[in-house]
Order: sequence, then C-alpha cells, then structure tokens
Amino acid sequence: MTPTKPIPEGYWQDAAGNLVPESKIKDIDKLRHQTVTELCEAAKVRSAQLNDFKDNSMGDVSAFIETSLEQYGVKYGGNKGNVTLTSFDGRYQVVRQIQDRLSFDERLQAAKELIDECVVTWSAGVNDNIRALVNHAFQVDKEGKVSVSRILALRSIKISDPQWQKAMEAIADSMHAVGSKPYIRFYERNADGRYESINLDIARVS
Repeated sequence: MTPTKPIPEGYWQDAAGNLVPESKIKDIDKLRHQTVTELCEAAKVRSAQLNDFKDNSMGDVSAFIETSLEQYGVKYGGNKGNVTLTSFDGRYQVVRQIQDRLSFDERLQAAKELIDECVVTWSAGVNDNIRALVNHAFQVDKEGKVSVSRILALRSIKISDPQWQKAMEAIADSMHAVGSKPYIRFYERNADGRYESINLDIARVS
C-alpha cells in the first residue's frame, strides 16, 4: 500500500487528491466534511462493536449447546446446524442459522438448453409465461453470476414433462456448496404473543 503523503499545513486535500488552500474552502464545506467524517468514524466504531457482539453471541450459543449435549455424552464442535433457544419465561428467543453458499458448474448450461427445448415444444400460450420465468432465472449479475434463489425456484415448479425433469436433475447435479455463512437473530415476544425481531440494522430502525 502506497504511504499517504503528508498534507501541508494550511491546505486540505479534495476527493481528486488536489491540495486546496484552507482559506479558499467555504465554511459550509468544512462543516459538511466535519459532520460526515465524525458520523462515519462513529459508524465504524459501532460496526466493529457489532462484529464483536456477533462473534461473542455465536460463541455463547455454541458453548451452551455443547454444555447441553454433554449430559447425553455427545461431543459437539463448531457452528453446525440451525437452532432456536428460548428463555424460560418465553419472552426472548435467539435463532442461529447456518446458510450454505451455493454455486453452479457447467451443467447448469445443460439445464438451460433442456429447459429451452421444453419451452419450444409446449403450447404457444404457455411459452411466453414460462420463457419469461426461465430468462429471469438465468439472468446474471454484474459479476456474471446467476441468482441461486431464482434457479432453485425453477425446481419448485411441478412439471411432469420428462425433458423438464431431466433439466431439474441437471440443476441438482450442478450445485455445489462453496461455504457457509452463520446468522444469529434475536426476538422478543410482543403483547400479541408473536416474536418480533430485535433490530440491529440501523437502516431499518424506525
């Protein structure tokens, strides 16, 4: 990483890297810079705290599960599987979920060809709807990757056509787990008896 050059006294550096005399910068621009910088620096601190809280929470859940299973002589290691823990009074719940990250190999292209063949052979009235669904499912993002959820949605469609079934088999064969991501969520029961999420996302806090 290239070291940052020191900024001479009496100058500010703009977004393009140019040095601007402080006397030429408007007060409102200085105030904007101060406001944005202070808020973002505070946000970075909170973000680090949340990351620590998540790591500690996952560790506490794993430690509890290990303690709970020891009474049955079962050894437990790591964050494995989904689990819901509920407080004795039922007021709170902690939910840990482990979600696999999936990718598809070259056999997904075979599935696409088979599905296209199905669409061509089916009635014209169905073609438009199914073709739109298929094209949407196989759209790629900016990184050239397809949406796992949209591809999996195709597999939920009940169609008995052997060609379609062969395509669904190709999709299943093309899927690979490339890792997993742990999630932990916290809930509190409201007056109606329903569990509501304890929100840790600042963008969703009302």
